[in-house]
Parts: sequence; C-alpha cells; structure tokens
Amino acid sequence: MQKILDAILAEQFDAVAELPVPESYRAITVHEDETGMFDGIATRDKDPRKSLHLDEVATPELGPGEALVAVMASAINYNTVWTSIFEPVSTFGFLKRYGKESPLAKRHDLPYHVVGSDLAGVVVRTGAGVNAWKPGDRVVAHCLSVELESPDGHNDTMMDPQQRIWGFETNFGGLAHLALVKSNQLMPKPEHLTWEEAASPGLVNSTAYRQLVSRNGADMKQGDVVLIWGASGGLGSYATQFALNGGAIPVCVVSSPEKAEICRKMGADLVIDRNAEGFKFWKDEKTQDPKEWKRLGAKIRELTGGDDPDIVFEHPGRETFGASIYVARKGGTIVTCASTSGYMHEYDNRYLWMNLKRIVGSHFANYREAWEANKLVDKGLVHPTLSRVYPLADTGQAAYDVHQNMHQGKVGVLALAPEEGLGVTNPERRAQHLDAINRFRGV
Repeated sequence: MQKILDAILAEQFDAVAELPVPESYRAITVHEDETGMFDGIATRDKDPRKSLHLDEVATPELGPGEALVAVMASAINYNTVWTSIFEPVSTFGFLKRYGKESPLAKRHDLPYHVVGSDLAGVVVRTGAGVNAWKPGDRVVAHCLSVELESPDGHNDTMMDPQQRIWGFETNFGGLAHLALVKSNQLMPKPEHLTWEEAASPGLVNSTAYRQLVSRNGADMKQGDVVLIWGASGGLGSYATQFALNGGAIPVCVVSSPEKAEICRKMGADLVIDRNAEGFKFWKDEKTQDPKEWKRLGAKIRELTGGDDPDIVFEHPGRETFGASIYVARKGGTIVTCASTSGYMHEYDNRYLWMNLKRIVGSHFANYREAWEANKLVDKGLVHPTLSRVYPLADTGQAAYDVHQNMHQGKVGVLALAPEEGLGVTNPERRAQHLDAINRFRGV
C-alpha cells in the first residue's frame, strides 16, 4: 500500500496500474462473534468504540464489472453506527444472504464485515468489462450496489430486487485502505475539494437529492415551503442547500443556537430551535401530544406568513412523524427515510386521509440521481458539510460522536491520506467557494 500511496501523493496516477496490489490491507471491521456484546444495553448506551476494530484483512478477488479503489478518505453515516451496535439487526444476516446469490457473491460472507459507505480515492484495478474507468482515475463512490439481472430495476435501479447498500449490506466498504465497488458506483472526484471533503457528501447528498428533488421523491418545485428536520445535520444540511438552490423556502428545525446559525450561514432565514421553543411531541414513551403538533404548525405559519409546508423532509422517524403528518399542508407530501429515532411510526391518520396528504418512502438514490447530486458538488453549487475529521484508527470515536449526536454535518475519516488538505487539483475553483466549503468546520 505504501508504494501506491507514494504514487498518489506524487500525483503519478498513471503509475498506479503498474504497482502490485497488496494481498491484505487495513480496514475497520465488526466481528460476527461479537454480535451479542450489547445485549440488554439501551441503544444510546451501546458504544461503537468497543465493536469497531482496525484489522488487517485479505484483499478480495476482483470480479467482472468491479473496481478496487485505494481509499484516501471516507466518512461516517448512520448505517455505520447501526452496524456497530448491531441494530436493528446484525449486518451479518445481509452478508449471508448475499453470499448465497452466486459463487462470486460468496466472497462477502465472512466472519468480519468491512464497513463504510463513502469514499474518495484512486482506482487501482478494474475487472473484466469495465471500460469507463481505469487505474489512476480519481473518484468518489456512491453506495448503491445492484445486480440488474431482474427487469424490475431497469426503470429505476433502486427497485432492483438485489439492490443493496455497499458497506452496509455488502462487505469491503470504504472505511479502509482498499475498497471493492461495482464500477457503476464510481463518479469523478470534484477537483476543488480535498480527499476528506470529497468523501463526505456521497451517501447523504445523493439521499437528500432523491428524497427532495427527484421525481422519485418529493419532486420539489420553486416556491415550495419545505420543513426540514435536523437541518444542520448530515442529511438535512444537503436538503437545506437543495431547497435554497431550487427556489424553495426551507423551514429549518434544529436543536441549538449553534445549529441555527449554521442554517443561517447557508442562507436559510426561517429557523426553529426546537429546544429553545420547548417542543415535546411525546407526553411519555407511549403517548404523543397533539397540542404540540398544533403549536409547531402555528410556529411554522408565523415564520412563513401563514403557509403550511408543501413538503416535510422526514428522517428522525418515531419522535417527529406524528407532528410531520399534522403540519403538512392539505395535499402536501411527507417524504421519509432513515428513522434515526425509531422505526415504529405513529400518527393520526385523520390528518393524512381527510387532508389528502401523501407519505413517500425514499431510500438512497439511483446512479443517475447520485451522478446529478455529485455534479452539483463538482460545480460548486452544493458544498460539503464536513465539520471534523478523524484518523482511521479513531473511527470508533467518530461513530460514537454521530451516535450521540455530538456532531454537525458530516464527520470524516482519513484512510490512506496522511493528513488533511490533500488532493486539490483546481485551487482556483476552491478559492471561489472556500468560505462555503469551511462553513461547518469547528462548529
């Protein structure tokens, strides 16, 4: 790996093809024999620092249509947190099912799981049938892994029955020195960004694009009022940018003055600090408080001049879903993914049914949507929301920060990159957007 890294740091990208691929590499893993380590412990008290390991693992066989990528940087997503605490299920079930698909898929069924669903790096090798990419290409990867052997996925690859999230439902993910991806996961690395900045948008940027902008999601239009939960977080910060870029009116819900200020720096004028306002949507663990839904609706109308949200951008799930259904305008759309506060949603169906509202489920993005979302980053129209970066050895702490909501935006991880700030090949474009790129830093 050192020779590959030396070539990348020297910007001798063409030389990468001539260098041998190591038989093993360093990677962040969870272990199958530890899946019960948190049994009986409350979700919030489960500690990723105990379950995420830095191991030396064997380099997987490269199959047709695949690529090996030297990973310079990666990032933490909630799916890494879920993997690390073995909730809602152990990911080894995903790997076992995938391993039954074909002799080549059997590679993924191992007693360890290399995690991570983001990367920025350099292609090291490509498999048979790969023509669009070659060793030495600087790339980022989206996390949709599909087989496309069924007709169901050919209109929208997210509908493929073998659709999986790379690094979560497959092995050999991005929190490592090498990663195995399908070639149709690769996209050009934005030239004005560092490795760690380029790695951070992948999953959340594409997810927010499909959820809010795409026809497969809310199909946002100019003038729409969009309520965005967690508007300064990893997912919500991109939704806020898309709303502003698309001529919509974001109403940003956050939980602190610092997070409110981030939203204002992004250009959002309408911000609700839910803690300062004292919103409590649940009286107790089993009982919601409709009066609080109504109070939230009144606050939104106060800010918008009387308008209810055309779209509610939902991802907290159980904690907020009843309120989201209530506050959406008649005929409005609640578009939902993730459910970071719980998957079992409860709401009063009268407010949905009698007011002709729609709930739209959204999950990651297809290749076209991911490519379009990455193109916006490349053009400097959408910016990374990276707040802090850890070395690979401290991935457990990075995941712990996200699990405990101690972070803003995205938390990055350096893989092969020896330090932050490397990988920029278009300094002129970077200079134009430097303030926006650094907006989340140190917050």
